[in-house]
Amino acid sequence: MAKAALSVLLLLLLLSFTSETLLMVNGQKTWCVARPSSDQATLLSNLNYACAHVDCQILRKGCPCSSPDNLMNRASIAMNMYYQSKGKNQWNCDFRGSALIVVTDPSYGDCIYA
Repeated sequence: MAKAALSVLLLLLLLSFTSETLLMVNGQKTWCVARPSSDQATLLSNLNYACAHVDCQILRKGCPCSSPDNLMNRASIAMNMYYQSKGKNQWNCDFRGSALIVVTDPSYGDCIYA
C-alpha cells in the first residue's frame, strides 16, 4: 500500500513540472545567450530572426546595449529578448543548437538583460 502511494505521489510530482519549472534552478531567473562556439553566419541569422519577432531598438547606436559592438553581444541580447518574450520555454532558446540557457545574469554596465 505504501509503495503504491509513493508511486502515485512521484507521478503527480513529475506531472506538476512545467517547462518554466524545469528551467528554474532554486527559483533563479534564466537567460538565453549565444553559444560561444557559434560561427558568425549563425549569429547573424539568429540576430535577424530574433529582431524580426521582437523590438531590437536597444541595440541601436548610443543605446546601453550597443557596446561592445560585436555580433556575439548583439545576437545574445536579441536572442534573450526573443526567449523572454516567448515565455522562457526551452525551445525558444534553441536557435538550432547555437544558444545556451544560463542562470548567471549576463547584464553589464547599463545594459540590463530582461
